[in-house]
Amino acid sequence: MILQTENKLYHFVRAVRPRQWIKNGVVFAPIIFKGELFEIDFFFRTVLAFIYFCVIASAIYLINDCRDLESDRAHPIKKDRPIAAGKISVKEALTAGLITLATAIPSAYILIGSYFGTVLLFYTILQFAYIFKLKNIIIVDALAIATGFILRVFSGALAIPISISSWLVLAVTGVSLLLAFGKRRAERTLLQAKGISNEKTRKLLKHYPDTLLDSMISMSASFAIITYSLFTFQTSPDRGIGVILEEFLPSTLIGAKLLMLTIPFVIYGVARYLYVIYEKRQGESPERILISDKPLLFNTILWAVIVIFITN
Repeated sequence: MILQTENKLYHFVRAVRPRQWIKNGVVFAPIIFKGELFEIDFFFRTVLAFIYFCVIASAIYLINDCRDLESDRAHPIKKDRPIAAGKISVKEALTAGLITLATAIPSAYILIGSYFGTVLLFYTILQFAYIFKLKNIIIVDALAIATGFILRVFSGALAIPISISSWLVLAVTGVSLLLAFGKRRAERTLLQAKGISNEKTRKLLKHYPDTLLDSMISMSASFAIITYSLFTFQTSPDRGIGVILEEFLPSTLIGAKLLMLTIPFVIYGVARYLYVIYEKRQGESPERILISDKPLLFNTILWAVIVIFITN
């Protein structure tokens, strides 16, 4: 009995996809770029916001896997997910998912605030719309994914609360569109290599020709780099190493946009992701790439450290 319980718990942990929680890290963007990361109260409220998004995402994953049960069983990778593999029943998954949503959203209103709770509710509604309709509509599926990232950014700002730059929102939009279209491109490549029909897994892919996806990926990559560059140019941290160094810098360099030093890391990160998609023929799981591709992981960590050093 104990062994069965432990196995069931293990499969539930796998089913909620903790590796994908890394995407919710974008809620930290406002507090980092505003230079408030080391304000204890702000930090803990942002951590709590991050946890809420992880909980909501986990519940959505359970419901989504019940919805996509048959197509997942035909997929070369998704067939091993606990629900598709029969390790967790549809009834168990749906019950756990719905109970989690019913308790998490009301508590968010109480613990963080009404504005954050409302954004979290909108995010949940968007995810349901994505599961049941939007992910089957070409282009709209990627826009829905991007909207989810934008809501995460706004929730991070509302949890504190602080204002955020429009350029930051646009940069996040560009990156999320790149990840979305890159994921679709990698999925097509994977299924073609395995000789599996799109009809059995994700029917939408048949409406995404490679040429269209390549154009969208190129457009999103350019948009992400340009908007992030403009964001760094428009942003002048009022604390951090830049302010400290002003006492020692010549007048020519005072007020320099030190965040622009991080642009090369973003360019490399985008280029490396494109390399992984086209040359290594991976990308169907962006969070897996970030963790497993050492150059990309090292670049991301170095970028984050430098940003925190400059702004905080």
